[in-house]
Amino acid sequence: MSGAAPHLVHGMGTALEAPAWPAITPDEAEMVLAHFPLAGRAAALRWHSPRPFSTAALVETERGAFFLKRHHRRVRSPAALAEEHAFIAHLRGAGLAVPQVVAAQVGSGQDGSGQDGLGQDGLGHEGAGIVSQGEWTYELLRRAEGIDLYRDRQSWTPFLAAGHAREAGAALARLHLAARDFGAAPRGKHPLVASFTILPASDPLAAAEAYVSARPALAGYLADKPWRGALARLFAAQAGGLSTRLAQQPSLWTHNDWHPSNLLWSADGRVSSVIDFGLATRTCALHDLATAIERTAVAWLEPRSGDFTADAQAAQTLLAGYHAVLPLSRTDVETLTRLLPLVHIEFALSEADYFAGILNDRAQADMAWQDYLLGHAEWFLSASGQALLRAIDQGVAA
Repeated sequence: MSGAAPHLVHGMGTALEAPAWPAITPDEAEMVLAHFPLAGRAAALRWHSPRPFSTAALVETERGAFFLKRHHRRVRSPAALAEEHAFIAHLRGAGLAVPQVVAAQVGSGQDGSGQDGLGQDGLGHEGAGIVSQGEWTYELLRRAEGIDLYRDRQSWTPFLAAGHAREAGAALARLHLAARDFGAAPRGKHPLVASFTILPASDPLAAAEAYVSARPALAGYLADKPWRGALARLFAAQAGGLSTRLAQQPSLWTHNDWHPSNLLWSADGRVSSVIDFGLATRTCALHDLATAIERTAVAWLEPRSGDFTADAQAAQTLLAGYHAVLPLSRTDVETLTRLLPLVHIEFALSEADYFAGILNDRAQADMAWQDYLLGHAEWFLSASGQALLRAIDQGVAA
């Protein structure tokens, strides 16, 4: 539309940026929804998501509101997206409030199966909720229940209220209970997935070398950096005994991107739905819990005089909510405080791989490596970082 404001998305800092991927157009939405007969015809696009790694829009049809999401095939192939959908379907079957994946009328030419792909429950199973068109992979989800209080806030920003932190912790524990009998293997080496291969390894540096060598773009980006030495120093400073502790943790499929804008809320401040399972894979419960704290308790996007502000009370409150549903032992809390400074490492490497290999954006890759991976881990060695870890250690009545 002439004169309309350009679509902007969240960047690695606080400013909005031009998107890497073009916004979904009305004609495109209409074309894609033709493959989702359960949704009806597109009537209007009501909102474009500011999330940067994919493109999404809230689509209104005569049958309700739906969330249409488009991925580049190099980021999410149909097979990679089907892994995510299987986890969502399992959680729904266990009674968790998560989005419904709408089944696509697949037919010949979509996945080559010739099947219509409609499950008995209307969910997308085995790729049936996915449409592939050229370089794009599409999924459609029925709008989840709840108020999207945080939809315009950055991912790494704090809770608006202490009650939200407690409710988020309790909701995460309920997700972990629901996920316990989901037996799928870890996802493959897709971009932008929070995998869990480095920190549990008996030799984390060797595992990091294997991770990098399996991703040529990342290996090329790091080739002129002393990255092995940098990681070795972090592991020596912060990971003593961590791999042994993590090896004893039960393996579990987890959300891995737990922050308030991935939760929908009720009017009285409770979690109504959990959304966005793009980073989900098999890790362990403490990895997910540490990620939730890392995403919400430190103001990473707003450094002050070279330091970051931490909200120890928010971390304690989130943990208290979790502990009330799924009690944490003293050993769990000790492991959590050792894991927290390093929990972001694999996803940071995945981000650097995405920026260097898919977007060919070295400046953003530098931010993922230098500011996110190294900067966040090193902050936990500072007085502020150590104070947060002590508060977490002392704040859970385990």
